[in-house]
Amino acid sequence: MALVSSTQMLREARAQGYCVGAFNVHTMEMLQAVVEAASEANAPLILQTTVGTVRHLGPEYVAAIARVAAQQARVPIALHLDHCHEEELIVRCIEAGYTSVMIDASMHPFAENAEMTRRVVALAQKHGVNVEAELGKVGGVEDDLVVDEADAALADPAECERFIELTGVDTLAPAIGTAHGIYKGEPRIDFARIEEIARRVSVPLVLHGGSGIPEEQVKRAVKLGMAKMNVATELRIAFSQAIKGVFDHNPQENDPRTYMKRAKQAVKEVALAKMEMCGCMDKAVVR
Repeated sequence: MALVSSTQMLREARAQGYCVGAFNVHTMEMLQAVVEAASEANAPLILQTTVGTVRHLGPEYVAAIARVAAQQARVPIALHLDHCHEEELIVRCIEAGYTSVMIDASMHPFAENAEMTRRVVALAQKHGVNVEAELGKVGGVEDDLVVDEADAALADPAECERFIELTGVDTLAPAIGTAHGIYKGEPRIDFARIEEIARRVSVPLVLHGGSGIPEEQVKRAVKLGMAKMNVATELRIAFSQAIKGVFDHNPQENDPRTYMKRAKQAVKEVALAKMEMCGCMDKAVVR
């Protein structure tokens, strides 16, 4: 199976009341781990890379590995570029084979955000590529994206509706109280805001900052209209802790296959737990 656009899988998720897990991967082993989890769970999957990972590995390398994974898997897989501010890099990723991209112009005034998003949508539509955009500002840290808690701003439901009309964007990530990274306390999600945004717009909504949100809050957000949940930090922690554990046990270990095997398993377990939380298990059609 070739890589697919995430548009249809997310529309189906919203219509049927579940959420697709979108996992940020930084190495081939992390990518393999979440693909194995999705295949085992019979779940649709969105692989994601941050701008930092794209610059580190190269979009062509990432897309090539993702294509091989999709060809061997029995579930639909999309490849998404997360939180990109640069139209030039978006073009390069689309040319490399990405099937979904995020233009994040949320740091700009509404009109400028809408215009940048509209341009990317016009380009991506020619290639059948999904486009995600953000309104408001999600707090926390992701790569070199840093939004202080004081600067985080929640999305306005009326602006969300207008934004969709102006841009034709496929999916929308409204800031509703979540944050990138690990939460210092209980997440303060504005569920009433999610409900109002979902009432006003028909496109699938995206829950950013999915690491560490309690299960009951995730399920409530999904029920209200969230169709995609991004998970990054918990995967990195699981991956790193597993490798550290190998060296704690045997400081002389020098075979990457040994510690990468443990790291892959740790990431797979986190991904499976998130897929169950999202309700997307057994939502893919096995070939």
